[in-house]
Amino acid sequence: MREKLQRFMMGRYGSDQFSRFLSFAGLAMLVVYLFTGWTWLYIVAFALIILNLMRTLSRNTTRRYAENSRYLYIKHKFLSFFKKGGADGSGTRTDSDHRIFKCPGCGQKVRVPKGKGKISITCPKCKKEFIKRT
Repeated sequence: MREKLQRFMMGRYGSDQFSRFLSFAGLAMLVVYLFTGWTWLYIVAFALIILNLMRTLSRNTTRRYAENSRYLYIKHKFLSFFKKGGADGSGTRTDSDHRIFKCPGCGQKVRVPKGKGKISITCPKCKKEFIKRT
């Protein structure tokens, strides 16, 4: 019996982070369905669980890998939105004595003192000059 299961699972994609997300989302929707009784929620939860099983048992590993990569990219974008603290995505952060800017040329982070007014900043990596207000 164990050999049959191993032969059946040979070449299957298995579980990844996107599969776990689908499982938890489906189970959470089922729990909410138990309290609300909304039929559409039950249908969506059931569809998510079936999709998770299909992904786990799939043999098309390249497509499943691409789906997981897309999920991780979206998850990273979503979480970084809240870590930066704003929608502008400028990459500037402040602390008590310094400001951090990104070089427009190479993306290197440059820390400059705060409260100096409009200054010319030279990137230590690519030597590009840019002007910012501190």
